[in-house]
Amino acid sequence: MVLDRAFCPTIVVLAAGRGSRFYGPLRAPRQLDDAEMLDATLRQAVASELPVLVVTTPVLEASARALVAARDVVVLPETRLPDGRKVAPGLGECIAAGVGTRPDASGWVVLPADMPLVQPATLKAVAQALRVHAVTYAQHAGRRGHPVGFAAELYSELVQLPDDSGARRLVARYPSCGVDVDDPGTQLDLESLQDAHRLHQVPAPRAFAPAPPAF
Repeated sequence: MVLDRAFCPTIVVLAAGRGSRFYGPLRAPRQLDDAEMLDATLRQAVASELPVLVVTTPVLEASARALVAARDVVVLPETRLPDGRKVAPGLGECIAAGVGTRPDASGWVVLPADMPLVQPATLKAVAQALRVHAVTYAQHAGRRGHPVGFAAELYSELVQLPDDSGARRLVARYPSCGVDVDDPGTQLDLESLQDAHRLHQVPAPRAFAPAPPAF
């Protein structure tokens, strides 16, 4: 796919911690601490030739800056609970920070950092679909997956997401378009790169994303 430089949404890679999602059952929150996995995901994003912005926490800042310019890394602080535990930023806060840093983008394609198997062509396809749709998402074999794209018209709502459920409500509220791609990586989030190596040893990778609902 040839890129149109006049219409060039930004890929926002979420590497700030909690493993929430836009739709489907929530996973238990966990801290992304695999720098190698972030590196693999970022390489896929950079290969798309779209602008890339990383939203992360101090622990992965250096890893992000190894592949993208310092101006393209947004570092969110972790908060500390009274018992001393650290809490990573939530999904809504991460998206709002990324979108707010690139307010003039043609749109935003949100890619979780724990999905290093998503192909560059998929990122471009989801981005280009934002020309005519408010919300887009990758779809493989009829199953809804990631990344998810948001058109520029949703800026004011994206930068004011109140919490993680706000992102899911936004996806449900606007007509969305599934972009068919030949990319099973859109369905797979990984605990580590070791999982990616194991996928080559099994006949059928497990799909984590649910089938798309009727809107």
